[in-house]
Amino acid sequence: MPRTLSPTEIADFQDRLCDAAERMFAEHGAEAVTIRQLAAAVGVSPMTPYRYFRDRDAILAAVRARAFDRHALALERAHAEAGPDPMVRAAATAEAYIRFALDNPAAYKLMFDITQEGEAGHPDLVRAGERSRRTMTLHLKDEIAAGRLSGDPDFIGHMYWAALHGALMLHFSAKLSPGVDVRTLIVALLTTLDRGVFGSGRLEARPERGACL
Repeated sequence: MPRTLSPTEIADFQDRLCDAAERMFAEHGAEAVTIRQLAAAVGVSPMTPYRYFRDRDAILAAVRARAFDRHALALERAHAEAGPDPMVRAAATAEAYIRFALDNPAAYKLMFDITQEGEAGHPDLVRAGERSRRTMTLHLKDEIAAGRLSGDPDFIGHMYWAALHGALMLHFSAKLSPGVDVRTLIVALLTTLDRGVFGSGRLEARPERGACL
């Protein structure tokens, strides 16, 4: 009979399994990876993961929830540490988004590049996804409060998100032409959006601060 595990032991194993799953799901596709393969990757018997997760779908949901929380935390910290100037906060948030994606491509792809059937049945995934999405409009709400922007922050946020995500996914899939740097492309895209959303000249006044997310 298996011994009773402490909360720390449970959390430690879940983290180990999710680390392996994040890498393997991103490399091979979630449907191609079996629980037996995940168990082998962390050196346990094929039945051990079932002590911690109901099935592979639950593992995928846990991996994605963890990634969304890490992403949200990175953006929240950047926003909080940037100071009171909305433009500085916007630039810091954009940089945090880009850095997270480039530093964690496997997690990023699992967050945004798949549709998981039955997502609503995984409350922690829903919570983490909503938290991540909220972080992408914090700075826009700052701009509205400062009187520099009017409109729906969620819709405007989707405009910037589409530009960021599109460039990053082209980079990850090696679809950018030789010589096209993803960061240079993102700055050009966001600068162009800034000019349309905030009016021409906004970025020229402070080029060192980069573009708004």
